[in-house]
Amino acid sequence: MRAKRPNILLVTSDQQRADCVGFENRHIRTPHLDALARDGTRFSANIAPNLVCQPSRASILTGLLPLTHGVWDNGVDLDPAVGERGFAAALAGSGYRTAFIGKAHFATKSTFAPTGTPECMRSHARYGPRWTGPYMGFAHVELAALGHLHRTRPLERPPVGHYERWLVARGEDEEALKLWAEATRPGSGAAQTWSSALPVAWHNSTWIADRAIAWLREGRAADAPFCLWASFPDPHHPFDCPEPWSSLYDPRDVPLPAERRRDLERRPWWHKAVLESTPQLADPVMLRFRAEGSRVPDQSDRQLAEMTANYYGMISLIDHNLGRILAALADCELAADTLVFYTTDHGELMGNHGLYLKHPIPYEDLLRVALVARGPGVAAGGVVAQPVSTLDLAPTFCDYAGVPAPVAFQGRSLRALLAGGDETRDAAWSEWHVHPSRCGVGLQLRTVRTRTHKCTFELGSGAGELYDLVNDPAEMENRYDDPACAKVRRELHDMMRARPGAVRADLAEPVGMA
Repeated sequence: MRAKRPNILLVTSDQQRADCVGFENRHIRTPHLDALARDGTRFSANIAPNLVCQPSRASILTGLLPLTHGVWDNGVDLDPAVGERGFAAALAGSGYRTAFIGKAHFATKSTFAPTGTPECMRSHARYGPRWTGPYMGFAHVELAALGHLHRTRPLERPPVGHYERWLVARGEDEEALKLWAEATRPGSGAAQTWSSALPVAWHNSTWIADRAIAWLREGRAADAPFCLWASFPDPHHPFDCPEPWSSLYDPRDVPLPAERRRDLERRPWWHKAVLESTPQLADPVMLRFRAEGSRVPDQSDRQLAEMTANYYGMISLIDHNLGRILAALADCELAADTLVFYTTDHGELMGNHGLYLKHPIPYEDLLRVALVARGPGVAAGGVVAQPVSTLDLAPTFCDYAGVPAPVAFQGRSLRALLAGGDETRDAAWSEWHVHPSRCGVGLQLRTVRTRTHKCTFELGSGAGELYDLVNDPAEMENRYDDPACAKVRRELHDMMRARPGAVRADLAEPVGMA
């Protein structure tokens, strides 16, 4: 008789630093994540395969690195033929009931022409209000396609996504949109930061938990295992936490980075270039959007503290809703048979080194992300220091489900490590093929992280940066050209060249620099 296969619940946030969880940071309150870590195992050296959303999310789904699955930057859609060979389709084909609820971002929302995906603002209407999948291997889908509303940009009509249609219908005369754009109290002028008047009941974090709970109670089949991915769009900027969560943290009490001034003269050339070059976009609207959405001017300490407090509030609101989902698992008598994983797509700079949001600058603030798991066969109270990646999730899910790998995964199953085994991992990889249209310069970045060191190579110029994470965890001293580190640099270079699997031919050559 075939052994009972576990249910799988994957919960993700968007743009959450690894140190913004209670078990790493006493200043932030995440009681449900802390309990998940106590009851299960966490990974202290888990990294993202890329530093922005779309490539990292595609890697979670497919188990492939960005330059293999082809999503080399935001604005590049995942080929459905590749996405439909990810873990969701593999599990669905073996009898799992699969669902995706929340922010997918496997495809681009803002496009110049219809692309045919349900996430595209110019294509979504063709799917109709009753459409609920399939999409990228998930049988049931409810999307928060926009994810991040902006006070200065109106919502597209018709709204893209299940959540957006639901939100527009709240109250009378689009009351929800008006409240969302209204700040509840004056702030310090911190960039992309305000306290939203939107009721918590109408916030997308609440909606995603509501819909996930409804699916667990009513949508899944009781006679089959399930795989549910619940994807929260926060704490991605803008930092617009609703009350009372926006007031949960006093800006005077949040810690600020010790090194919060830019020191570009100590860094490789591209650090300065990506901050000062002009994106090569012909459309003035998209150029303005890129400039406003990805570049933050210098902030005062007061402004940074206010930004951080709102960021913390967004994370605590997610944690609250994670707790609601976990309670529903228990109420449905599913907890004992369900593997629960929590992670994110990438981190957030949040003022460290004088930088904000995300850039092609792989400091640990962006690269390292939390990964916590609990469930049958997972050791309690475990802390794994081996270098791993969210790339490893797809092979892990297939391993637990007893499903053959649908493709040659470039990640490796975490099952032995989750069980408390001492399996050795030499390195984890992250990569980015940055086109001049994004930030004004073209880059071929390859990052290798071991337990003790991290090295990033820019293949077009031969420049790089190497940090000793044991003796210099703040990444202040770039040792790339230090003769004393030549041996370590050669070792990491060899690891970079030993990247598992092939790079797509169209992404193998360095892109041009402005």
